[in-house]
Amino acid sequence: MLRAAMSRNSSKNAVTSAPLAGKVALVTGASRGIGRATALKLGAAGCDIAANYFNAHDEADSLCAALTAMGRRAVGLQGNVADPASVDEIFDGLRKHFDHIDILISNAASGVLRPLEEVTLKHWRYCLETNAFALVLLVQRALKLMPRGARVVAISSLGAQRAMPHYGLIGASKAALESLSRALAYELAPRGVHVNVVSGGVVETDALNAFPMRRQIVAGFKRRSLARRALRAEEIADAVYLLCLPEAEMVNGHTVVVDGGFSIAE
Repeated sequence: MLRAAMSRNSSKNAVTSAPLAGKVALVTGASRGIGRATALKLGAAGCDIAANYFNAHDEADSLCAALTAMGRRAVGLQGNVADPASVDEIFDGLRKHFDHIDILISNAASGVLRPLEEVTLKHWRYCLETNAFALVLLVQRALKLMPRGARVVAISSLGAQRAMPHYGLIGASKAALESLSRALAYELAPRGVHVNVVSGGVVETDALNAFPMRRQIVAGFKRRSLARRALRAEEIADAVYLLCLPEAEMVNGHTVVVDGGFSIAE
């Protein structure tokens, strides 16, 4: 009886240490920044990972190696999430390794940082297709592989609600992403699929280097944030992880803001 009790306790501890054990997660834009941090966080929680990337081959290989070292199955899937044909190829590759998807993280993003007086229709389509419509493409294909209880989490930013220098097109596409997420949550609820968004403040990643006013943006965020610092990619990943837990069953159709209190401060 003692051995049986110890076995039950060991099993319980294993579940506690890997609360998402046996789950399969597709993370887009996984080779760098928030995507990479999220893939590693979910991997540490027990998930096997399908890691989408666009052109960062070495970084994707490094990520998969780190996940494999954790004892997880990991596969890199190259593809452009804004291109329907490429998304088909991503899922063709995924199905060679996994027969279902429990978690979809729509993180891959890009955009055009220009004053609105200089942008073109081509710029607008690029931002909207990459940052917003990609979520629809991914969900449409993932649904065929998703069981009840599956989770979808999209990554947004405070630019969806606030004006920022040269961020107009990207901000508008992120606002569209948040709206689409609410609509998807409503439509997919009968199928047991939850859809939420994590909106981050200023996160110090390589992507931030593309901003023409990077120093001013970071300094302003630190000054106003209650935490008095910028965010780390791992802190966005932590919020994504929480939304994927069974305990988040009643969180659906929401945008969770992770900004160190920036939004509530004057």
